Amino acid sequence: MSDLGVKVPGRKSSKMGKGDPKKPRGKMSSYAFFVQTCREEHKKKHPDASVNFSEFSKKCSERWKTMSSKEKGKFEDMAKADKLRYEKEMKNYVPPKGETKKKFKDPNAPKRPPSAFFLFCSEFRPKIKGEHPGLSIGDVAKKLGEMWNNTAADDKQPYEKKAAKLKEKYEKDIAAYRAKGKVDAGKKVVAKAEKSKKKKEEEEDEDEDEEDEDDEEEEEEEDEDDDDDE
Repeated sequence: MSDLGVKVPGRKSSKMGKGDPKKPRGKMSSYAFFVQTCREEHKKKHPDASVNFSEFSKKCSERWKTMSSKEKGKFEDMAKADKLRYEKEMKNYVPPKGETKKKFKDPNAPKRPPSAFFLFCSEFRPKIKGEHPGLSIGDVAKKLGEMWNNTAADDKQPYEKKAAKLKEKYEKDIAAYRAKGKVDAGKKVVAKAEKSKKKKEEEEDEDEDEEDEDDEEEEEEEDEDDDDDE
């Protein structure tokens, strides 16, 4: 990054997330490190100047696209190191009482269907990004919302029909998924009961064998006593 003339600042991993002060700070992407570097360098050069965030983001985006893999390398290394830091801190992190951890999501479970608006966004988002490469994610979302609101009801129908079909399919898939889950749970209960029954039978057999051995010992002792009497 010699042509940028910026010095990459060090990051302290002691910064924590909002809410719980002990919660590890979220991991940063290579691009986020790049933007942060540019912002801090700009602040050093122009400490009293106000920054137009939208314009600044646009310039960062344009610069990032023209950078070589070698120039991006140091930021990618920073992102990898930050990811390792985050994963390590999260392993040792214990949420405060009352705060529930995220529920486990089965990767095999059917995914929720997209809404008509979401389908619309998926179609037009690439177009907006192409026409306005400097727009932030929030600005793109805002523009998509405006486009959707200005779209006629007839033009919305194709997206609404597709969303309805996907929802119908999802409801069938989720019903089958849940039914399968109940069957699997039932199988586990049966298997557990059979295992418990088998274990109990084995214990009873062992008790019977011990009783037989005791009877045999008693018979042998009686025979020895009879021999002594003779």
